[in-house]
Amino acid sequence: MPESFRSGARRHRIAVIDGPNMTNLGARNKRVYGAINSIDELQTFCRDFGERIGVEIEVFVSNYEGAILEFIHAHAGTVDAFVVNPAGLTEVGIPTKHALSETGRPVVEVHFANVDAPPTAPRGLPVGPWDSVFRPTVTGVVMGLRQYSYAGAILGLAMALDDPTFLGAEIVSGD
Repeated sequence: MPESFRSGARRHRIAVIDGPNMTNLGARNKRVYGAINSIDELQTFCRDFGERIGVEIEVFVSNYEGAILEFIHAHAGTVDAFVVNPAGLTEVGIPTKHALSETGRPVVEVHFANVDAPPTAPRGLPVGPWDSVFRPTVTGVVMGLRQYSYAGAILGLAMALDDPTFLGAEIVSGD
């Protein structure tokens, strides 16, 4: 990937968190989840993509919200940002939403499917649309692009973290 995508040279550290049901990735609906055959394959994809753009990726997956909370608490001071696929917690993960928000770090919510789409849409979930409890507090959302949603989130966060005006920092005029 061309270095011109990033304006900075700092090696950011981004945590990628996958929630309940993502451990069953290879057995899930192929129309929605595509050719990724396992959570390990997805995590490798994320790490490799991060490496190509100079970002260290820390991956975590759990079917248990308590374990996800412990991961967030343990890593809040050591990562620059979070990518989260709340999966089975999308509509109910209030404690996870609060934990991520309290880190003060940028957070991008990702989904393989377009969780806002009806079941008849090509990228919609068979049981959608979903109302995400995360959406009002996250920095951004990337969805509907299968594993490429993760790549978009990682690249977007890296570029944003390189930008000194990101997240409301003062813009210094060129007087």
